[in-house]
Amino acid sequence: MPSSNKAYIAMMQLTDRTGPGTIVDLGSGWGNFVIRIAKKHPQRQIIGYELSWLPWLISVCFKKLLGLKNLTLHRQNFYQADLSDCSVLICYLFPGAMNKISKKLQLEQTNINFLISNNFSLPGWKPCKAIKIDDFYKSSIYRYNINSNKKPSKQ
Repeated sequence: MPSSNKAYIAMMQLTDRTGPGTIVDLGSGWGNFVIRIAKKHPQRQIIGYELSWLPWLISVCFKKLLGLKNLTLHRQNFYQADLSDCSVLICYLFPGAMNKISKKLQLEQTNINFLISNNFSLPGWKPCKAIKIDDFYKSSIYRYNINSNKKPSKQ
């Protein structure tokens, strides 16, 4: 399900001051967020992972139409992707997926500095920032500092 426009804006604001590294959207869907963030940060590499064929194809068409050379879109399961060199993870995933990501972050050596999540918290980690959005869903947007606190806190 796509995020609200207010959630997109909040997530984009939370990518500010996250350095020059690669931003990866785990489950990029129709490309709504990755296209916006690629346009906002043309100097940064943006990567999207999406398994569903039609949303992936639509986002690839928009990428080409807009000439976004800094955007790479993979039709691939992000659990099998090498995320070790990315700097920021973006996600809007269900609680079970967030739990898998939490375990992956605890076990693997990565250069991931931040994780920004729409609606669902990262189990076992304490967000450094949480924004409550005044949208239809009353969304919460969370930002976590990953490498500064590699061992998750008890919640």
